[in-house]
Amino acid sequence: MSPTASDVVNGGISFWYADDGLPAVRGPLSGDASADVVIVGGGYTGLWTAYYLKKAAPFLRITVLEQRFCGYGASGRNGGWLYNGIAGRDRYARLHGHEAAVRLQKAMNDTVDEVVRVAEEEGVDADLHKGGVLEVARTPAQLARLRDFHAHELSYGEKDRELYGAEETAERIRVAGAVGSTWTPHGARLHPVKLVKGLAAAVEALGVTIHESTPVTEIRPRHAVTPYGTVRAPYVLRCTEGFTANLKGQKRTWLPMNSSMIATEPLTEEQWETVGWAGRETLGDMAHAYMYAQRTADGRIALGGRGAPYRFGSRTDNDGRTQETTIEALRDILVGFFPSLAGVRIAHAWSGVLGVPRDWCATVTLDRSTGLGWAGGYVGSGVATTNLAARTLRDLVQLDSGQAGRTDLTELPWVGHKVRKWEPEPFRWLGVHGMYATYRAADRRELTTHTPDSSRLARLADRVAGRH
Repeated sequence: MSPTASDVVNGGISFWYADDGLPAVRGPLSGDASADVVIVGGGYTGLWTAYYLKKAAPFLRITVLEQRFCGYGASGRNGGWLYNGIAGRDRYARLHGHEAAVRLQKAMNDTVDEVVRVAEEEGVDADLHKGGVLEVARTPAQLARLRDFHAHELSYGEKDRELYGAEETAERIRVAGAVGSTWTPHGARLHPVKLVKGLAAAVEALGVTIHESTPVTEIRPRHAVTPYGTVRAPYVLRCTEGFTANLKGQKRTWLPMNSSMIATEPLTEEQWETVGWAGRETLGDMAHAYMYAQRTADGRIALGGRGAPYRFGSRTDNDGRTQETTIEALRDILVGFFPSLAGVRIAHAWSGVLGVPRDWCATVTLDRSTGLGWAGGYVGSGVATTNLAARTLRDLVQLDSGQAGRTDLTELPWVGHKVRKWEPEPFRWLGVHGMYATYRAADRRELTTHTPDSSRLARLADRVAGRH
């Protein structure tokens, strides 16, 4: 009898916290305060920004305000994919020219190695393994999209990407029914919580002040308002990603998209023999409602995808509890990819939100007239993109304050990009749920028709989403 969802540890923020332990929470803000830079949000974006700003200008008084504890949001719940994908690149190519987008992609390629470098330099053991990213196709339509995707990535200067047939794919990971794959070296597996804990410790050691259990309710020029007092600073940087909708006036800025994950019990050596995966690549696919997975350092498979994609009114969850139907759907993906693991127990399930702009483009901005800055809208590609965003915010603050001039990063096409707001409810809820229902229907149709043409349903969903 196969394991059921009722056997699963559900929520508790994430498996990563169950594995590494919850942190000791730092004290809240104790009253009104001042700083040179105040950063709202203690996830990857906020912590990386504090890190690079303090390294560049040690004299800066930097305060980080976090509503729960550092890494409580997506930074402590993600799939551990440190890779070179960035949301919105094709749109930036259309708006600013192909070469501008190539520069953005090159910066992302370099960012993977930058995170690895800093982790080593700061002594952060985050279970990093740079095995690259393998994305597989399992139907004729997926294979056609995979080949197009591979050629598209080469056009953005990725000369070290490789295209594999069924046999070469199986030599890396034995995914049932895989007919082809594409692999890039610009990717690594990591333990998200170990990275965020280590980064927070490194930032604090540099002299940055971190206040946890301090929700910011409103951001306005030179003010970050909390129930415990207001922090005043020339620069207020919003680094809140999927929790942005909780701020006053930001309900429709970025949509908090829900993503869910499962982690298996540790596999035996015999089970790994049936799966392969010796290179510890991060694993994805070319389905419209795609999956993502990694082989963890302790020998589990952690696998994710979209469950219930969005909660009415841009609400976010508390502890990551996941619907049993979503757990079963993710388990079905796991067993579909690896039939030999049909009897493997699912040990943990959890969910979290990521930030989605209306045009699905990640952005970095500093408004020089107000001192307000922000970065985010990573659409699930934030583990690496947060680092590039943080270094870009550092350069924008230094440029505005006269500490430095323009840099290659301040000239990247995602800087200053403007996005319209999401539609009001109930249109927002109906649109997102309809979009993902359509993507899943497209995947089902492609599985049964065996045509190399992508389903028209997926193109319809793309138009609703505003991705093209």
